[in-house]
Amino acid sequence: MAISDDGAGARAATPLDEEFFASVVAAADLRAAALLADSSVDADADAGTAHLPHRTLAGRIKLLVACVVTDRSRFHRSTDALALALRTTDHLTAQQGTTGLFVGGDNVNSPPDSAFSLNDLADADALLALESPVTDQASRLRMRLKEIADPAKPALLAGGIHTPNHRWEISAALARFHRSWPDPELRTRAEEWLAEGIDIDPSGFYSERSPNYAAYVSNPALLVLGDVFGLPELHDLVERNLSLTLELIRPDGSVETVQSRRQDQNGAYPLAPYLLPFRRFAIERNRPDFAWAATEAVRDGIADPETVLADILLHPIITAVLPEPAAPLPTRNSFASRVSLASDVSPERTLVVFGGSDYPAFRAVRSGLANNPTFARLFTGAVVLDSVRLSRDFFGLGPFRADTVEVIESTTAVDGTADATEYRLSETVGASYFQPMRADKRSADGVYALTDEGRFAASMAFDERDTDTVTLATAVSITPTPTGADLQFTFDGPDVAWAIELTFRPGGRLDGVRSLDDNDGHLVDGTGSYRIGDAAIRFGPGNGSSVDSPPVYRPGQDYTFLGGTDATAGRHVYITGRSPGSYVLHLDAERLDPAESSPEDSNTMKADAS
Repeated sequence: MAISDDGAGARAATPLDEEFFASVVAAADLRAAALLADSSVDADADAGTAHLPHRTLAGRIKLLVACVVTDRSRFHRSTDALALALRTTDHLTAQQGTTGLFVGGDNVNSPPDSAFSLNDLADADALLALESPVTDQASRLRMRLKEIADPAKPALLAGGIHTPNHRWEISAALARFHRSWPDPELRTRAEEWLAEGIDIDPSGFYSERSPNYAAYVSNPALLVLGDVFGLPELHDLVERNLSLTLELIRPDGSVETVQSRRQDQNGAYPLAPYLLPFRRFAIERNRPDFAWAATEAVRDGIADPETVLADILLHPIITAVLPEPAAPLPTRNSFASRVSLASDVSPERTLVVFGGSDYPAFRAVRSGLANNPTFARLFTGAVVLDSVRLSRDFFGLGPFRADTVEVIESTTAVDGTADATEYRLSETVGASYFQPMRADKRSADGVYALTDEGRFAASMAFDERDTDTVTLATAVSITPTPTGADLQFTFDGPDVAWAIELTFRPGGRLDGVRSLDDNDGHLVDGTGSYRIGDAAIRFGPGNGSSVDSPPVYRPGQDYTFLGGTDATAGRHVYITGRSPGSYVLHLDAERLDPAESSPEDSNTMKADAS
């Protein structure tokens, strides 16, 4: 198969990557076969399908259509597949309200939520336009898709949004509608959204700083907008985000999320959803580093085959042979100043430092804010120190969250052999005691305004009272070392308990700590270690133990007054102490002789018996 110029960046007669194309078709066929088997065996399958979310239904239609128009698919021109797609459009029509939008979900009458499904339907129409000769079923399906699109169009032209990425999802739907059913109003409305400017910083982070929304919304939306409306500058922004993403890929194949302002900020995010843009730009812009990322993105198979197959049919350049991949340098570092995220990589380990929390500015946990209190992570081999956190027993104000990182460059390292970089994170928190109301502000009936003082609310007119404030200043200085990092904690303020929490990804052996339970430990003295196979991270020293410095994590009153928590999942080690004063934690990655690796490396603990 040769790839011809399709008007969307393809090159003429580009050699086909047969293995990649076959793997995409096989993944799509597998999913389509399951849908067809369910619908033919289960008499109630259609009834069950009718209650699926509209986005699921639209995705199924796109999948079935992509297989039908692919000559290498086992379902090429399948009448059964087209019949199932037609029945699925009936279920989708039943979910379309009087506004033209789809019902369902927690966002009611939502133009952007409906846009996700409308984008899939418009892609299905574009795929059917490739079919030749046109069958009666395919013609009928295109008519049904237009019957869904027509009543939705006014909502797309007038509807609003409530998150940053929604602007681009709606704009993408406007572009796809214009591609299938041209109308200058569609372009005008998309240009109105685009006139706000794309929310991407010089490093390549979109304002939500979320890998999930970059991969599934902003990047694909800007690509289709650039394709349909001839705006290559939008593609340049996608390339910027992809260049950043290269620096966010961790040794376990995940993409860093600690900086995110969305739901993915507390978990690992896969690279697989980035496959299409990495592969497209690797070819179109001859980026060997992107070719490496595209290769890594399919290491565990094809994710979202309905989207991947549809895209490679609409943009055949994506199926071309990649340039020779070039892996990132084994020693490198990067710092995104606006997000306060640092990544320091050596052959022995990968260190992540984060100080860009939104919490200090808002003093609230909210959807759309970066709330994660993790400020350091360390990877070596199969061992992942997922999180380093610091909690304080201070008025329920929660764990340490820095809002900036100061980068201190030193011309001479401690050993005199290389430059050193120090990352300084800091936070000052305070709570007030309130004085009696002044005479001129007193109320005869004892009723005062209900106000919020930052930790709680009461009918006390807090803003009209003099205060005595207690403050705690905390600083964490992180200095990378060739095998890990040194972390210096400094506390300036009253005598309060603190606890450093290290969270390791499960599956390893924990040594040198006092057991708290089967999962967690307390490092009291000496050095502890966590290992999986031939890799280990050593940590310490311990800082003693006392009943007034308990080894616990305190999430803060934002969570606890609701009975909630933001605690990490994994195996925890605590190092405890009391302020004021300082403490230095050493983290060191090790590679052990394979003969030393233990068959007990699965959620085991060798405890300090003291």
